[in-house]
Amino acid sequence: MRVALWLLFTLSLTVVTARAEPVAVEGGLIEGANDGGLTAYKGVPFAAPPVGDLRWREPQPVVPWSGVRPAKQFAPACMQRGVSMPGEAPPAISEDCLYVNIWAPAHSSAARLPVLVWIYGGGFSNGSASMPLYWGDKLARKGIVVVTVAYRVGAFGFLAHPELTHESPHATSGNYGLLDQIAALRWVKNNIAAVGGDPTRVTIAGQSAGSTSVCILAASPLARGLFEGVIGESGGFFEPVQIAPGYILANAEREGAAFAQSLGASSIAALRSLPAAKVLEGKMPSGAHPVIDPYVLPATPYDAFATGRQSDVPTLIGANAEEARAFLDVSSIHAATYGADIEKMFGKLPPQLYEQYPHTTDADARQSRIEFETDLRFRWNMWTWARLQSATGKSKVFFYSFDHAPPFPSNSVRAGWGASHFAELWYVFDHLDQEPYRWTQADRRLADAMSSYWVNFVRTGNPNGNGLAQWPEFKTEDGPGLELGDQIGSAAVARTGNLRVFSAIYDQLRGASHP
Repeated sequence: MRVALWLLFTLSLTVVTARAEPVAVEGGLIEGANDGGLTAYKGVPFAAPPVGDLRWREPQPVVPWSGVRPAKQFAPACMQRGVSMPGEAPPAISEDCLYVNIWAPAHSSAARLPVLVWIYGGGFSNGSASMPLYWGDKLARKGIVVVTVAYRVGAFGFLAHPELTHESPHATSGNYGLLDQIAALRWVKNNIAAVGGDPTRVTIAGQSAGSTSVCILAASPLARGLFEGVIGESGGFFEPVQIAPGYILANAEREGAAFAQSLGASSIAALRSLPAAKVLEGKMPSGAHPVIDPYVLPATPYDAFATGRQSDVPTLIGANAEEARAFLDVSSIHAATYGADIEKMFGKLPPQLYEQYPHTTDADARQSRIEFETDLRFRWNMWTWARLQSATGKSKVFFYSFDHAPPFPSNSVRAGWGASHFAELWYVFDHLDQEPYRWTQADRRLADAMSSYWVNFVRTGNPNGNGLAQWPEFKTEDGPGLELGDQIGSAAVARTGNLRVFSAIYDQLRGASHP
């Protein structure tokens, strides 16, 4: 018996530590590391370092290398300040940051497994492709290849400026982070077969700003044909530009000029000569964000989807029940100042919006503020994405609401979050064990189910599979969708009456009625 156990241990140790055979990708040979039936490739370049004269330019081809390049350590994250999620360890940063990480089942290159490409969130200002929560090991063990991609954020990724527009062959500037994502997707199409992935079965996915990126890529003609499915979690870009005029190129250029002035730079040449750390000190008037431009995004996502010009692919999207809890100090919300507090943050809003969210008592005001900001910032976008794709596309739509409260400890930075922004990520990636929380069997069942739904969708464009509650297709404005909580089952979309009020106001701002 002891001999048998020793032999089993020795064989498993051999699998974990066995050397991975080099594979050929653009630029040369890379060597990953085997890990219990998986091969991980970390820090694989998909473009040239965007430094020096390449700062604020479209990503350029990979610089070739000689010999075998080790792909066993994560590259630094792109230049940024702060972190993308409260409680996250700050990543190492560098301007040389355009790399992908890959987790692949240890199959031959002829396996042709479906591929999930993950785009991180962080408000377009921060985020990391190597954040442990996004590691693809658990999903890859369910039979897919997982890729996490880096892209430039903040001023490095989203600076528009008249000089940059003038020097561009496409007469545009500002969407460098999106161009990084598109370059990474092209790299996946051209190279993923080398590690057993199927370049014809690529699904792009993201959360928060990563989900907004996914919706933009689905609307961009430049990204067409680079993916066959989309997953969006709590992020979209369907509001009218009338409430965000900085997203229009000419306005973004003026903000870029103000950014340069804040650093004492009189030209783009002067900006490019500044150390990367100095650039982080510049002031972007409305923050980092994508731009409606003639090259990457010639139409708003709303207009692209409303007129059927989006990439018509299977779609899995949704939001969390109380997204705003991650951003609000609920104890500071009171009925007496409810309207004034909202106006201070969002400006003067139409009175019909207030009417949808009762705030007679402090308890009402607190719950209504959570629901108001959840609907305004997240749920309306995801619902609109679902209904537009369902109305103008032929591919299936699957909508979810995550309403489970993870056991965040009372002494943690995530205390009181509940089913808030970020909360679904531990379940999607099946990474409960990364945190020492008091996870229950219900948590583990939910993580296993959600990771299986996501993997099934990557495989087939449909999340349903053996042993899982049936996820119905989204058909009308009311759904149905799938509730993901202590119990999993189909249900109508919540608060659609409130969401329709947002739509009516937004349609008035656009000056036209859309689906």
